[in-house]
Amino acid sequence: MTEKVTVEKITPVFEDHRGEIMDLLDDEIVLHVGMLTSRADSIRGNHYHKKAKQFNYIIEGAIELTTWDPTDPNPVPDVAILRKGDFVSIPAGIVHTMKALEDSEFLDLNTESRSNNAYEEDTFRVTLDG
Repeated sequence: MTEKVTVEKITPVFEDHRGEIMDLLDDEIVLHVGMLTSRADSIRGNHYHKKAKQFNYIIEGAIELTTWDPTDPNPVPDVAILRKGDFVSIPAGIVHTMKALEDSEFLDLNTESRSNNAYEEDTFRVTLDG
């Protein structure tokens, strides 16, 4: 069974006068955590990872996420608009493209390291038309 891309709105698991606690990830080993900023109309991605599972948490802004299965001979892209508080899980092998609809900030978490060129070795760049 192929894993699917999931998007969920994260809500606080605890809140009091000091602030909020939000649980983002509780079942994966993450070897890389990064924070990205993207200016409006910029595009990131257009690739998939052979081994890494990727997670993104939107801190600010709005991002159009387009995903599809590159093994499908006639892929139909899935499109989701991500906003502050959204958490997305992208399995290995799923193409993902992120277009910033406005200036945006998000966390990028991966199950594989980016050290020593590992990111480039696991990243396969594609376009929707091949």
